[in-house]
This record gives sequence, structure tokens and C-alpha cells, in this order.
Amino acid sequence: MYSGQLCQSVQLDPQKAQDDFEIYQQTATEGNQTNNTKFILLGFGNCLELRILLFIVFLVIYMLALMGNLLIVVLVTVDRLLHTPMYFFLLTLACLETGYISTILPRMLMSFLTGDRSIFVGGCITQWFFFGFFAATECYLLATMSYDRYLAICKPLHYTSLMNGKFCLQLTSTSWISGLLTNTIVTSLTVQLTFCGPNEIDHFFCDIYPISNLSCSNPYIVKLATLILGLIGTVPPFVLTLTSYICIILTILRIQSKKVRQKTFSTCSSHLIVVTLFYGSIFLVYTVPATLTLKEVHKTFSLFYTVLTPTLNPLIYSLRNREVKEALYRCIRKFSNRVS
Repeated sequence: MYSGQLCQSVQLDPQKAQDDFEIYQQTATEGNQTNNTKFILLGFGNCLELRILLFIVFLVIYMLALMGNLLIVVLVTVDRLLHTPMYFFLLTLACLETGYISTILPRMLMSFLTGDRSIFVGGCITQWFFFGFFAATECYLLATMSYDRYLAICKPLHYTSLMNGKFCLQLTSTSWISGLLTNTIVTSLTVQLTFCGPNEIDHFFCDIYPISNLSCSNPYIVKLATLILGLIGTVPPFVLTLTSYICIILTILRIQSKKVRQKTFSTCSSHLIVVTLFYGSIFLVYTVPATLTLKEVHKTFSLFYTVLTPTLNPLIYSLRNREVKEALYRCIRKFSNRVS
């Protein structure tokens, strides 16, 4: 269309011909649309006052999560009295959640601070890979930890022989390998998608569904794989965790001491709240379709398992524990003696 207009313009007006030529070049470029190189994470809005408030809130949350999880790592590593299967799993969980929350919050804090919400496509998929890897691994690890508590409370005479060092390593390795395998499949399918249209992600991090929704190619296989692997990665571990705690509670009910019963129930209820929050929010986000009405709900529930659980878990699983408190006091006394 523009080529014919261009020929007529050359004969009538040289300046108009030049203008038509520039329009022709622009149209040709738009026709050969290239792939996007960056996405825009819309997050929670771009209001300056809101950005400053969110920066402070999430910075405090991030520091608390880091300090809590790293404290557990240090205490379990240096205190020999904590070299038991339960604390080995807690150390693994703390390492996992330190990496887990660090894949999201530093990038989010930087966008709050600078206002730059862009991220390269490759960086976005990389963020999803590590986040999905850590999240899937945590699902399996929480089930492993519940099984460990089941053996300790319901099978105390066989606990030492069953939960030996080799078996602990096998369970932990299986959790990490399962998480890696699950998310490698999804990520390998995601990198085959092409992105050449809209580039705005209505989320605060690079999640798989918002990414696939921006694809110019058909994302059906990616979404189907995410749904199937999401069900496999959440439902069986959650059922195992729930079954373990039901058996634990039934065993506790037979305990004669009321004080011991209350103490154990308190611990189990705290664990169940965190586990339900984690599994429930993941199940909702990755198995329920993200319609327009549920988009904000998905974003809100994503905060639960990405930010809330890594911050609460050190408190729920360890820092309320008497043995951990005693190990902290011993560590402080040793440090004070060395300084003095």
C-alpha cells in the first residue's frame, strides 16, 4: 500500500516523499516483529509512596527471614547436641528457604528502590527455574520431616535404627532431586516458547503462568505439564504429611500426662498451620485456573508461600524449641568467653 503512495509522492512533492518513505520503513519494521527481550513486572503498582512503604516492609521481612534461617544453620552446624536427624532436616530446610526467598525479594526490593520493573526474558526464566526448584523441593522435604516426626513419636523404639545417617541423606537427596527434575521439565518446555507480543507480567515475580500467557506460541503443553507436575508435587506430599500428623495426634491422645499432651499438641498445631498454608496456597495458585477474577487472589496467595512461610518457619520449627534456645545460649557463652 505504502509503496504505491511513495511512487506518487516522488512525482508531486520531494518532502512528502521523504515522509512517506519513513512511514513505509516503520510499517515494514512492525510487520517483521521481533521477539521481546524484556518483561515488565507490574508488581504492586508504581506509586512512589507505595513503593517506599513496600520497600521498608519487604526489607524487614527479608532480613528477618535471612537472620532466622542462617541462625538455624549456624547453631545446628556448631552445636554437636543438635546433630540429630530432626535438626539435620531443619538445617536443610533453612538452607532451602534462604535460597528460596533470595530468588524473589532482592529483585523486588531493587524495583521498589529504583522504579525499574523490567527484567530480561532470560533472567525471568532463570528466576522461575530456581524458585520452582526450591518450592518443589520444599514440598517433598516437608513431607520427609513429617515422616521423621511420625517415627520419633509413634515408633520410638525403632527410630534410631530406622532414621540413621544414610537414610537421612537418601531422603534429603530424593527431595532435592525430585524438585530439580520436576522444574527442569517445566523450564525446558518454557524456553521453547516465543515472546513477541505484550511484555507486561501482572505479578511481583516471574511465575510460570504469567510468563506462558505472554507467549506468541501455544503454551498449552507448558500449562498442562505445570498442572500435572504441580498435582504430583503437592497432593502426595501433603497427604503423607497430613497422615503422619493424624497418627501423631492419635498417639499423643494416649499420653497420660496432660502437660506433655498440651505441649506436643501446641507444636503439632503450629507445624500443621505452616504446612497447610504452604501446600494450600501452592495448590490454589498452580491448579486453579487464573481467571480475571482470581488474578489478584493468586497474587495474594503467592505471598504466603514465597514470603510468609520462609519467614515464619524458623520461628515455628526451631526458635520456639527449647533445645535450640539452649544451643543459642551455649553459643553466646562460648563467644563471650573467647572475646573476654
